[in-house]
Amino acid sequence: MSYNVGGWGAVLADLYARKADVILRGYSGWNTRMALQVLDQVFPKDAAVQPSMVIVYFGGNDATNPHHTGLGTHVPLPEFVENMKKIIGHIKSLSEKTRIICLSSPPLNEVRIREIFGNALDDQARTNEGCRIYSEALVELCKEMDVEAINLWTAIRQRDDWANTCFIDGIHLSAEGCKIVVKEILKVLKDVDWEPSLYWLNMPFEFPEDSPYYVVGPDGKTTLNVTNHICTWQKEWLNI
Repeated sequence: MSYNVGGWGAVLADLYARKADVILRGYSGWNTRMALQVLDQVFPKDAAVQPSMVIVYFGGNDATNPHHTGLGTHVPLPEFVENMKKIIGHIKSLSEKTRIICLSSPPLNEVRIREIFGNALDDQARTNEGCRIYSEALVELCKEMDVEAINLWTAIRQRDDWANTCFIDGIHLSAEGCKIVVKEILKVLKDVDWEPSLYWLNMPFEFPEDSPYYVVGPDGKTTLNVTNHICTWQKEWLNI
């Protein structure tokens, strides 16, 4: 749901307009096992152009309780860590300039999940405790592999009334929850020592030149270059 209205993927795509393309390659219901099956297809090592940055976001589905049939999204913690190690290692190998940010599993509103889904997910339940464990394991792995990590389980819980404001259904993030994700990503991009910088305000515009076809200014003689125009809502992201 990251590309829904107000979703963190959609917000990033809007912020980076005229600077970078934000492409979605993660899908609903996926766990790290599924990601490994398509890793070479999504990120081929011989591609002519490699991504400047990859945001890797797994853990919530892996952390569900195991189903008695062996089916379902659950991945045991040791395997999850090993899968993430392989995913990170593959992306690191794409190019010297490909950067990585890992997002950990966020917390949950377990009461809201029960209200929405009833008993349907009891045999493969998601719990805050499970998400915490997988989140902390991922953060620790990222430290070992020298990769930037954002602990969403901690970041989201810092917001007042997070359980009621940050989720649509107790699992998926609302627009308010997505704001936290975007701000955490921008914090990393602003503070990290990467060359070139991938922070949106530091990146050059595509086609920033003046044009006689822009809106005519108040003097009636010149046009207003809208390239550097920052919308009111975008100014909010500067105060982080």
